[in-house]
Amino acid sequence: MSNVSPAAGRSLLYLVVAGAAWGTAGAAASLLFLASDLGPLALSFWRCAGGLAVLLGVFAVRRPRPVLGRARPSAGSLIATGLMFTLFQAAYFAAVRETGLAVATVVTLGAGPVLIALGARYWMGERLGRGGAAAVAGALAGLAVLVLGSGGGDVRPIGVGWALLSAAGYAAMTLRARWLGQRGAGGDPLVTTAWSVGVGAVCLLPLAAVEGLLPHTAEIGRVLWLLVYVATVPTALAYALYFTGAAAVRAATVSVIMLIEPVSAAVIAVLLLGERLTGAVVLGTVLLLAAVGALIAAEAGRPAGGRAGEQAGRPAAVARRSQSAAR
Repeated sequence: MSNVSPAAGRSLLYLVVAGAAWGTAGAAASLLFLASDLGPLALSFWRCAGGLAVLLGVFAVRRPRPVLGRARPSAGSLIATGLMFTLFQAAYFAAVRETGLAVATVVTLGAGPVLIALGARYWMGERLGRGGAAAVAGALAGLAVLVLGSGGGDVRPIGVGWALLSAAGYAAMTLRARWLGQRGAGGDPLVTTAWSVGVGAVCLLPLAAVEGLLPHTAEIGRVLWLLVYVATVPTALAYALYFTGAAAVRAATVSVIMLIEPVSAAVIAVLLLGERLTGAVVLGTVLLLAAVGALIAAEAGRPAGGRAGEQAGRPAAVARRSQSAAR
């Protein structure tokens, strides 16, 4: 009889869908930039504000209901998650401006899994094992080939610094979601998403106002539909799925599964935007998907009681470190 938890399978599926949805945001942004003079900070603000409007509409139809065994997080906890979300988004766009899209992407998404693996190991006692470490290494290699293989960009230290700061925000958000999930304190994922995009909208508003909030375009209908799509699918839907899955899956596994985002973006660029299919795109995609598949198989094969085992093992590890420090 299989010990695989159905909830774990659903969580993995949620993360895969969220990663694929995030990848479509880049294509939508490219079309928006072509159709209007909207800048990246203004687009980020409208993404957050639109996502919040979508979620408030959902709440008007289905008010959040407490789930048995799940504590409701405090406002301070939700604001903290929102600030991590905002740091992740804003620092990434600053990195793109300073050092280019390719370098910003490979540093942010490449450093994220490493920071998350280290944080999960020393904060929550989660161990990847040799197979997991090899999968993470393969995923990072695939990401580098996929993003930098077709030309790369100029490496500027200030841009790399912004990208590392973005990776730190992403890592903190993922680790926090997992930590709260282990304690049954993650709350309603829709509420967490609403607070995150709400905090993001408030923080991004002054920066977006300086850049220019309103788009100037002759294709206002197209721009509005694209903004609605960005607010709905890769924001409201994708982040709700992300917070749901991240609470139940090992943090390092989450970070690697979310590398489906650049794969999704590359596929859309080739199929819909007319970009050329290169050997680097094919090789990077194969490496990334192989690593993601390996970690999904490992996660799905864990016993349903794996979480309890982690919880039981963690205090012992903490006690050993305390005894060592005392000596």
